[in-house]
Amino acid sequence: MNSPHVGVKCLQRRVVVTGLGTVTSLGIGPEAFWQAILAGQSGVKLIDSIDTSDLPTKIGAEIDKFEPSEFMGRKEARRMDRFSQFAVAASRLALEDAALVITDQMSERVGVLIGSGIGGIATLEEQHNVLLEKGPERVSPFFVPMMIPNMASGQVSIIFNCKGPNLTTVTACASSNHSIGDAFKLIQRGDADVMITGGTEAALTRLAMAGFCAAKTMSTRNDDPAGASRPFDQGRDGFVLGEGAGILVLESLEHAKKRKAKIYSEIIGYGLTADAYHITAPAPSGEGAARAMRAALDDAGLQPSDVQYINAHGTATELNDAYETIAIKSVFGEGAYELLVSSTKSMTGHLLGAAGGVEAVVCQKVLTEQIVPPTINYQTHDPDCDLDYVPNQARPAKVDVVLNNSFGFGGHNAVLVFKRYEA
Repeated sequence: MNSPHVGVKCLQRRVVVTGLGTVTSLGIGPEAFWQAILAGQSGVKLIDSIDTSDLPTKIGAEIDKFEPSEFMGRKEARRMDRFSQFAVAASRLALEDAALVITDQMSERVGVLIGSGIGGIATLEEQHNVLLEKGPERVSPFFVPMMIPNMASGQVSIIFNCKGPNLTTVTACASSNHSIGDAFKLIQRGDADVMITGGTEAALTRLAMAGFCAAKTMSTRNDDPAGASRPFDQGRDGFVLGEGAGILVLESLEHAKKRKAKIYSEIIGYGLTADAYHITAPAPSGEGAARAMRAALDDAGLQPSDVQYINAHGTATELNDAYETIAIKSVFGEGAYELLVSSTKSMTGHLLGAAGGVEAVVCQKVLTEQIVPPTINYQTHDPDCDLDYVPNQARPAKVDVVLNNSFGFGGHNAVLVFKRYEA
């Protein structure tokens, strides 16, 4: 007797990437961002937007040339936290890149799923100070809708007339990958034709910085900002906090072909697991990360040997980099030494909930341009990290399939699989 699930897989819709949008310290817009990545530029510098004089870490990948009014009305911008402004800007860029105008006729089939690890923490700090200094009557009526993490998705939905599924994922540094993966599944099973998805974060604030400093997770290489983020290097001393947004436009293949859209890649796999181990430390030997990679490959119907490149989580913290390396070797075996693995956090810093979105944009460019970005600041070999991390210089390579790894506090693991589009 046949299983009731036989044949279901073949009925699932194919899902493709048709638009890219980025707001980062390396540039605004996907092409400027990509050229900086290929050149191995660092977006890290001494922070000047907040007072860091009493903080052990004084560096970050700060965006200093962002003008919200270029992407939205001034009145709208004043009622948004910076993390929502980034999301709206990156979404506009992604829609323009996709040459997609959302009409009333299609709006109910267009959704938004944008993740954020922290949300409007700048607004929270600002309004808390207002409460203490001026009293409750002076707290802004826009405080709550500016602060809550789902408002990035909400604002994008309102501004671009998206009436389909509207969600937010909050899974720390895995937020973007979970968002993109869930958006992929919404289209695959027919709940939407188009999804605007990715992540956004704006956590370069005194409170957030103080918290990460107290946890001793950030680099204190203040005398060398550009060289501070050094994933997989033996001298790594913690991550560098960044800010920004990375957004993809996903469409069903049928929808994209009907409007003759350009296609960057096909998203074919999504794996998600829990470490169930510790609030901040990864599970020993990265076993949860390994299970997520295997699950993503299984979902894609691929073998490990089908993969050529991994955009690593690669935070430049001691345990993450060592355990991610072990996890990759446990999944790929001896084939791990044939893989190209790089961490673009060496250039962008760690964008927390936006990291996977920005890195998913990198994956699209790798597949279309056939060149792999470097891990910069790689100077000293760590025997615990012995893979090919594409040190310091971009490398041309034949790449048909890429994995995008993201792992977050709380033991959240999310892995995406993209492949070169084939009609």
